[in-house]
Amino acid sequence: MAAIVYQKNKVTGITYAYQSVSHWDKEKQQSRAKRVCIGKVDPQTGEIIPTRKKAKPAAEITAKRGPVPATQTARFFGGATYLFDQIGQNLNLSADLKTCFPEIHKQIRSIAYYLILEENNPLSRFNKWNVLHRHPAGHDIPSQRSSEVFAAITEEAKQRFFRLQGYRRTEKEYWAYDITSISSYSTALSQVKYGLNKEHDRLAQINLALLFGQESGLPFYYRKLAGNIADVKTVRKLLTDMKTLGYNNIKLVMDRGFYSEDNVNGLFQAHYRFIMATKINLKYVKLELEKARSTIRNFDHYDDERELYSSTAIIKWKYKQDRPIIGDQLREDRKLYLHLYFNHEKAVEDEKRQNLLLRTLQTELESDELHEKHDSDYKKYFTVQILANGERQITASQEAIDEAKKNYGYFALISNDVKDAIPALDIYRTKDLVEKAFGNLKERLNLRRTLVSSEQSLDGKLFVEFVALIYLSYIKKRMTENDLFSKYTLQGLLDEFDVIECFEENGRKLKWGEMTSKQIDLFKLMGVEPPSLR
Repeated sequence: MAAIVYQKNKVTGITYAYQSVSHWDKEKQQSRAKRVCIGKVDPQTGEIIPTRKKAKPAAEITAKRGPVPATQTARFFGGATYLFDQIGQNLNLSADLKTCFPEIHKQIRSIAYYLILEENNPLSRFNKWNVLHRHPAGHDIPSQRSSEVFAAITEEAKQRFFRLQGYRRTEKEYWAYDITSISSYSTALSQVKYGLNKEHDRLAQINLALLFGQESGLPFYYRKLAGNIADVKTVRKLLTDMKTLGYNNIKLVMDRGFYSEDNVNGLFQAHYRFIMATKINLKYVKLELEKARSTIRNFDHYDDERELYSSTAIIKWKYKQDRPIIGDQLREDRKLYLHLYFNHEKAVEDEKRQNLLLRTLQTELESDELHEKHDSDYKKYFTVQILANGERQITASQEAIDEAKKNYGYFALISNDVKDAIPALDIYRTKDLVEKAFGNLKERLNLRRTLVSSEQSLDGKLFVEFVALIYLSYIKKRMTENDLFSKYTLQGLLDEFDVIECFEENGRKLKWGEMTSKQIDLFKLMGVEPPSLR
């Protein structure tokens, strides 16, 4: 007689369903029961979710003693997850996760795989994906369990992971540093604040700072920030974090949103090499630009490949360092390279942008609907007079407009390390990697709006999203290097791998289904040996 028996695992809290078949044991002269696990019980619906190994029907279960050899074969999609497994080995990512999160490293990887392959799908759909795919955890991770995984990701373990990953690239490349905003529907989180939202929506936000390797194309550090913290104020904390993690020979790339005298002094004090964008209207930049205007657009300053002109000046940076113990301030000159550039396309874009701003300012003044953020621009570009009849006369200041025109198309970088303008520009442009990574986080990895309601859940989810971003960044870099974006979208490439099947059978080596020559070539272009068909 067959019956369904339920048993709850005290460790995981999961209830399993077993098919129990009674038989008579002739030797022991008593009734015995043979149980076969047929699935897990959904805690919400009470339905039995089949496990990977299909149980035999009761009629096929014999009453023989001893173990019954498995004869059923489980079939899964495994090509894409195999690719991620191999990438994890290539980057020592799997090993570092195991070292830092020994109890949950497989679950972290499985959730990361799911986030990459199931674009924009919530974690509540993990069960459907689990039934069809082979992955490190090898079992379903329901919503409650994924929350437990996120909660188990401690700050100490994360810092250890950052340290291990960072050591692999510390002396090899520049690191691009940038910040993005992530809107949140939850105002219960302590760091969710209203600030300068870069997506111009009305939600409160948190900020996420990210470090990205210039040559590797891989992220290896991130930090969650309060949503109302300006970019420029984060650099000092970054320097402190780098010191805590024990990183040496650091080289940073930052845009002009991080520029301040205090930050430049801090980078000098920490002996970090850097390339940073800066504003054209700074006093020392204007001085050198005036010197270079007559020659910078000469033919010998033109770069054909990048279609721009460049010039470099060596300047003296007025370094300051407060010394509380001694009770004084150190002041001395430090050498700094100022790289100046002119680009015709940028000049056209600058003029369009400036004319749009001027028209907006004029409209606001005429309608008397002023905005506080434009206060300085109103005074700079327009004069307002009240006529005898009470009407307002608004006149554009052509002198100020002409002064602004002089700088259309120009931009500047400073560096204490790279002395030539073109190599400095090439390194600086790698910061685009960070901006694209933010796009991946928000779009493909479903992080545009955070729905979590606790700090612990948010911290854990951000870390798993970050791990997924490492795999995703590796794949996109290999696609770029091998010109695969001319033939595939990212989703199209992943689909090529994801349709490859594998077959599991107890006690036997994993078997792989047939692969096309194109799929085998794609594995190799990803820097991965295809799975063996033997």
